[in-house]
Amino acid sequence: MSVRVLLVDDEPLIRAGLRAIIDSEDGLSVAGEAADGAEVPGLVARLRPDVVLMDVRMPAVDGIRATTHLMSTVDEPPKVIVVTTFENDDYVYDALVAGASGFLLKRARPEEIVAAIRTVLAGDSLLFPAAIRRLAAQHAPAPAADGLLGAGLTEREREVLRLMAAGLSNVEIAGELYVGVQTVKTHVGNVLAKLGARDRTQAVIRAYDSGFVTPSR
Repeated sequence: MSVRVLLVDDEPLIRAGLRAIIDSEDGLSVAGEAADGAEVPGLVARLRPDVVLMDVRMPAVDGIRATTHLMSTVDEPPKVIVVTTFENDDYVYDALVAGASGFLLKRARPEEIVAAIRTVLAGDSLLFPAAIRRLAAQHAPAPAADGLLGAGLTEREREVLRLMAAGLSNVEIAGELYVGVQTVKTHVGNVLAKLGARDRTQAVIRAYDSGFVTPSR
């Protein structure tokens, strides 16, 4: 079945460009469009997209508020990729904290946009891990101690989370730890469950915000 994508951006030209890219790709299709975050709840309920490409800055309801609303009110919310003009946009880290699975620059090449959609749906690696690490270095708080001590992670799960935060995929983690990929998937699933994180990105953001891992500043 085709992956359904909802486009949310207040610039019609941006939406038109994204539509052309997505609709030309096998297995992807645009389910609908919105010009503001205020339209997102109704469209998600009606169209049930798999992924939302969400402009982070919009005049009425911005991407952060729209993402927060989706994550708190929809039982199985779609994956959200926020779209921004600048990589160091303060709004981007806030959107990731709110529940977005990654971000894209508006100048991204067509193949990067398609790869981003497929990456967040697969969920076995981070989207642009180095960029997320830089954002965490700029915006994450600096706790004095490891804030995940009460999460009940085993030592192996803590090791897996550190490797996730370093940007390693499941296959790469398996190679690093000399275990099978299915074993890594089990550990990742346990980490997500214990942290109450809906996906890999949220677990990594939690690791940064808690002080469990510290990005270089």
